[in-house]
Amino acid sequence: MNVDQALIERVLEMAVAVQQIPAPTFSETRRAAFVRQAFEAEGLEDVAVDTAGNVYARLKSEGSQAPLVISAHLDTVFPAETDLSIRREEERICAPGIGDNSLGVAGLFGLLWAIRQERANLQRDIWLVANVGEEGLGDLCGMRAVVDRFGSQAAAYLILEGMALGQVYHRGLGVKRYRIGIETQGGHSWVDYGRPSAVHELGKLISRLARIVLPENPRTTLNVGVIGGGTTVNTIAAQAYLELDLRSEVVGALVELDAQVQALVKSAERPGVRVVGTVIGERPVGEIAEDHPLVRHAVECLEAHGVAARLSIGSTDANIPLSRGLPAISIGLTNGGGAHTAAEFIQTQPLAQGLGQLAELVKRLCTLSHNLVNGGYI
Repeated sequence: MNVDQALIERVLEMAVAVQQIPAPTFSETRRAAFVRQAFEAEGLEDVAVDTAGNVYARLKSEGSQAPLVISAHLDTVFPAETDLSIRREEERICAPGIGDNSLGVAGLFGLLWAIRQERANLQRDIWLVANVGEEGLGDLCGMRAVVDRFGSQAAAYLILEGMALGQVYHRGLGVKRYRIGIETQGGHSWVDYGRPSAVHELGKLISRLARIVLPENPRTTLNVGVIGGGTTVNTIAAQAYLELDLRSEVVGALVELDAQVQALVKSAERPGVRVVGTVIGERPVGEIAEDHPLVRHAVECLEAHGVAARLSIGSTDANIPLSRGLPAISIGLTNGGGAHTAAEFIQTQPLAQGLGQLAELVKRLCTLSHNLVNGGYI
């Protein structure tokens, strides 16, 4: 399906409008309210916000087939006080969160506008969802609520990301996250010298974690992303903590790595040193086959719009339906870079291909009658 330049400009304007509203994980309320009002202005049915904070709207069809759920996450990694200034260049827009995931949210509207322009004869309802809690410690809480609501009653789940055009994420990457805290008596750096320092003990633990040998196949990673603790420069620290991210393509490798981490945490305890590891996030694994009809159609639609398709594994909202045996993929709308940094940007020219492949994919899924659940073919 071809998308005209006027529609592309509308989508970019919507992306900027969304991006200008701060939406750190767990603080998406203002952005959600904006999207809700926009859904209502479009005349969509059953517009509502659930207890998790997700915003729903239904594009009703003439058919009675199982609905298609299309979602994009509202939240961003940036704190509320972040400077959200926009810089527009000839073929790119630069701004924190513009690609991840303001453009994804705007893509929900771009899809709606494209379908209406095409006047497609839909045989299944489309539920558009702007969900919360995808980033960081949100632990996919919004998508968990979405899948709890629709479950296997949905034909499939389609997750929109602003960037990564050409990627078809049909495998969910396993993730486990810990906050590991260390507590000691503490004291004065001179008077009480010799007492264990929580900061020193934390440094030793990080060093031991970094020496864990990780397999290259399946790809497995370990990252200490946050550290904190202590009081003043002349105080023996009584507390310190780190936040740890573990990932693997295969459940068994993640389980093995997790066991090694737990053993290190336990061994770090000694008289006067208390170490506690608390799970703060867990993203389950799951996948659908490369020849599943949802994947097949996604690839065909990308290639029809001149984009080379790449089947991928990732940590996205698709993890939740995939982990429950439900058909789901995540796809991107354009290219860009600098994600999760102040230098984030999107390229505007490829958006025509991205919106075109999205609209064509949804048209295929909604104008033919067979269900995708359990691998049924369209």
